[in-house]
Order: sequence, then structure tokens, then C-alpha cells
Amino acid sequence: MAVVDDPPPADPPEVEMAFRGLHGYIGSHAGASPETHRYGAGFYASVWSLIERPIRNFQIGLPSTWLTPDNSDNRTEPLCPPGTIARDNWPERGPTYGSVFQTMEGGLGYWAGNRFHYGPPKFSMNATPNCYTTEVASPGWPFFHSSEPLPDDMLGIAQVSNRLLVPPDGLTFEGDPMGELLGYAWMALPLTDPRDDPQPTGDQSWTLFLDAGNFKGPLAYYLPECWSRISRDFPFDHGRCLDARPASGGMAGSMEINTVPEFRVTDAEGTIFTKIPQLQFPVDEDGRTVLVRDVTMYSKAALYDDVLRWRKGGTAPSGSFKPEGAMTPEVGTGPVTYRQDKKRITGVNRLATPTVFPGNVFGLQWTDPSVITNGIARFPTYFRDEGETRARITRDEVPAEIGLVDKRFPGPRPKPDPYSALPLDGSWASPGPKSGPHVTELADGSTVRYFWYRFIDQPCFQQFDWTTAERTALQRMIVKIHRNWRIDDQYLPGPGDGELARFDPALFVTPPPGLEFGHVPIVVWQGIE
Repeated sequence: MAVVDDPPPADPPEVEMAFRGLHGYIGSHAGASPETHRYGAGFYASVWSLIERPIRNFQIGLPSTWLTPDNSDNRTEPLCPPGTIARDNWPERGPTYGSVFQTMEGGLGYWAGNRFHYGPPKFSMNATPNCYTTEVASPGWPFFHSSEPLPDDMLGIAQVSNRLLVPPDGLTFEGDPMGELLGYAWMALPLTDPRDDPQPTGDQSWTLFLDAGNFKGPLAYYLPECWSRISRDFPFDHGRCLDARPASGGMAGSMEINTVPEFRVTDAEGTIFTKIPQLQFPVDEDGRTVLVRDVTMYSKAALYDDVLRWRKGGTAPSGSFKPEGAMTPEVGTGPVTYRQDKKRITGVNRLATPTVFPGNVFGLQWTDPSVITNGIARFPTYFRDEGETRARITRDEVPAEIGLVDKRFPGPRPKPDPYSALPLDGSWASPGPKSGPHVTELADGSTVRYFWYRFIDQPCFQQFDWTTAERTALQRMIVKIHRNWRIDDQYLPGPGDGELARFDPALFVTPPPGLEFGHVPIVVWQGIE
């Protein structure tokens, strides 16, 4: 009798990689605040390693917020001029384009444009002052998109701190934070007077204050001209920008899930299975992840009024935000619409339910103890097509023969291009620095080079035709801030509970002798050596 050989095993199906593995907003919203209390906003956000190891092309923001100018009195006219990205490409944002006119955003997170990776998240400022045509994220650079600095006439952030560096790839943290808190607040301060030329410009310098375990106080601010310059050739915007208007509405932290890689494979029956990177969340003994707490809105009585009196010759304020200028809005939340490949994902809200806990604390309530180990909850990794939706499944439900479980997402590129303003030229070179270059190596493995500039000589100010008196007045104000506001004083009110995260010690600098007050460190290069 003839022996019939078994047929050869079928080749495993092809596994493809895409970048629509997860999208959605784990969001909270704050109740309405009066217009008087929209001149400052802050909260405390949790800091943790969202992924087990660094991977490429991954972007999820940890709890952050967006602030826009209040233009609620305009319901018909476009705020974005022709020629801007929003006006020319996003008609669905019309007729006013108010939601994409100007924003202060950024915060904690992982961004696809990050070049240097180390596990934990980073903190980065970001703003869009001209309808998403330009982004301004550090004293020299846009939001990760370019190795070269912004053009001289688009620089918009002034470094205030003389103790902490602001690298273009974001601020790094010490150790491996897992739920510690970072407090930050944007406060409108009157560091300069209003002016009429080259366009009407208000006096609001939106200043970033931080509250970490090893740094407290102002880090940097957006120049009023950064906001008003869009109105130079578009008069309808005069007085409608963040240099002159309060912020719109309340503020509450949300996680924006933007770019998540996925592996996708179709089995022999035509069913699609997918895998995304393992996401992890810190949880307490009650299965709760705290994302945001202590959301607070501020009026001018919190700090603005004291700074104005100080600038006019009054006594130095402590810098601490006055409680009589603060209000705490009620925070709310709702289910998340998670999507993958434009299909709605089912089952995740039942597993990790967005919740406002007692004390106005926003976070996630985890309902399945089996996904929690050693204080860490693990988000679903595997999914399966079920009609028009995707359902979360366990690893054991993935067919072994499709080869999905063993796929690993690629890590970061080993030597990305550096950010570089070298050799110094233009506003970086004239009038130029007083000391440097100096070098430090950050926790993400990158090397940073920086120079010490007199505050008013840093690159962002060289685009303006200011009088000597105007330059001198601002320089003197910063000298007073350096002399009176220390990095171990308290400015934000402090968290209601929890420990503070700590910044990477390599970010800290000490002014050289003779440059202790009125000089700031400006990063000119960041890369791998």
C-alpha cells in the first residue's frame, strides 16, 4: 500500500504593520469658570512610564490641556487669515476657526517626533500662535519637526529660569516615576506694557510655573508678540489673541491617544487580529489610576496684580498664588470612544472606567483584578474583528499559527539627527552669549550644549525694535525675579495628596560667577555623541 505523506504546513499569514492601532481621548472637562478667573490655570498630573520599553513612532499624551483665547463674542467671522494651515485646509473648523486659532498645549507625554528615548515620558511646552501654521515649543525650536531652530522672527518663548535647561526634545525625569505628580500652571503676568506697534499688543506674558520635587517656580513664558503678530496684516484679530484676552472656559486634563503602531494579520477564516504595544497604568490599592487632580483657575488677584505693583516699584511678592484669586471648578468625565483602524473598540470602558473620584480627582477605575500586578494595570494588547467593531481579547485567544504574539515593535533609531543652532548666527550670535559652550548629558542619553545669555540678549528678543528703556526695564524685572523667587519656594498651592516627581538632575545648572542674576541658559544643540 502506498504511503501518503502529510501535506507541508501552510506558511503563516503575512503580518503587516500600521499606525492606527489606538485612537481616542481619555478626557475630563471642567465646569464653567467666570471670566475673571481665566487669567491662569493649573493642575497636578501623574507621571509614569506608559510603555514597558521605548518604541518608534508612538505618540500618546499623558494628562495635559489646551488653552485658547476667549472669542465667544464672535460667532461668524474667521479668526484665521487666508494662507494659514487651518483657514486653507480645515473648513470644518469654520466659520470662526476659534478652536484652532491659537492654543497653548503640550505637557507630559510621548511624541512621535521625540528623537531621544529613555522609558519615562517628557514634559514639553507647545503653542500654535497662528492657526497651526507654526508651533513654538522651546526657546529655539518648534514641536520636534525640525533639526534647525525656528526663524528669528518666529521665536516666541523667553527662558526665565536660570537653574533649569529647556532642551528641544523635552524635559527628562529622574528615575522611573510611576504615578508621582507634576504640577504646572499657565499664569498671565504683566512683564511688559501694552504697545501699539507694529501691531496692537497686550501685556499678558503667559508664564509656565512648575511644581516638582526638585524645581518650583517660573520656567519660561510666551512673548505677547508671539500671539499678536498674526494680527499685523489681519486687523480683525486686533485684541483677540492671548496677549490681550483671557482663556476660554474651564481647564481639565485629558490624554490624547494619537499615533500607536499595530501589527495586523488575517487568519485562514478571514478574521483580522491585531496587536498594539503594552500600555501600563499605575494603580492604588483600590484599583484606581489618578490622572489629574487639583484643577484650579486663577484671577488676576492670584499673582498678576502683585507682579504689576512690583514692576511699578512696589515690594517683591513671594510668588505664591494667592488663594483669594483661585477657584476650583467641578470636574466631569464620560466614556472614551476608542478606535482602531477607524473601527470602534468594545469592552475597554468596562475594564478601565473614566471616573471622578472624591476630591475632584479624575482617573480610571479598573474593574478586573486579573490585569493588575504589583500596582500596575495593563491595558488590552490584542484585538479581534467582530463585524463593524474590534473587541479586546486575551493573549490566549490569539491563534498561535498566525504568528502575532511573538511580533515586537521596533525601537528608536540609534542615532537621530541632532537639534542644532550651531554655528551661532543671526539672533543667536548678535549680541550673543556671555559664557559657553557648556555641556551636560541627560537621562535620555543625549548630550546638550548651552550658552549663558543676558536675559534680554537671548535670541527671541532680537526681532523687536525696542527702545533701550524698554529693554532695560524688562531686564531689571528678570533680575528681581532671580533675586527673590527661588526654586525651593512654593508657588502652586501643592497637591491635595501624593508625592511629586523629580526632574533629571542633569537639567539643573548653576550660573557662572558674575552671571548669577539676569542671565539664562539657552540650549543650542542636542544630540547623540
